[in-house]
Amino acid sequence: MLRILLFTLATLFAIPAQAELHEVEMLNRNAQGPMPYAPDFLRIAPGDTVRFVPTAKGHNAATIDSMLPEGATPFKSRLGEVFEITLTAPGIYGIKCSPHFAMGMVMLIAVGDAPLPPTLPQDLPPRARQRFDEILARIPAP
Repeated sequence: MLRILLFTLATLFAIPAQAELHEVEMLNRNAQGPMPYAPDFLRIAPGDTVRFVPTAKGHNAATIDSMLPEGATPFKSRLGEVFEITLTAPGIYGIKCSPHFAMGMVMLIAVGDAPLPPTLPQDLPPRARQRFDEILARIPAP
């Protein structure tokens, strides 16, 4: 009987974890240059949702195959459409705009306490690699 009472009280007073919604704009230009995501880095909790919002037609959000955590499902949004994705697999996600990848339109999403990558994949276009280097240089260690 005491167990039932304790379970009932714990259930009544439990505070459910709230997943957060993070918004990322897909821009033609900002202070960091052409074709950015804003922000270009997020650290989120597993189960949080990211909403990608194109501010101009022609942008999307897609995972970079060589920068996807183990067990994560790749995604690719449609051009010019708002897109939401809930990320549950911990790790570092490399995100690109498919049409503007070579122009450096990339971002990083760290899910959970994942450490930042010590090196970048070799298959990145030069401008994407440069933008990732700039992002990584600005991010403090968790």
